[in-house]
Amino acid sequence: MALKLSVDRCKGCGYCVISCPKNAVSFDGELNKEGYQFVSVDDSACIECGICYSVCPDIVFELGK
Repeated sequence: MALKLSVDRCKGCGYCVISCPKNAVSFDGELNKEGYQFVSVDDSACIECGICYSVCPDIVFELGK
């Protein structure tokens, strides 16, 4: 399973950041085209549990192969 990010959809709510059990999701300080600070994923820490996908109201995370 691969995790893809659509950062232009991110509104910086932080649900994924506070929900990640491995602290693999964080704000990287950059702004998307809408002016929101978006998240990034540390692939080395991510266990692909899907919690970020489940809690995100803006469909930023996409699970795939």
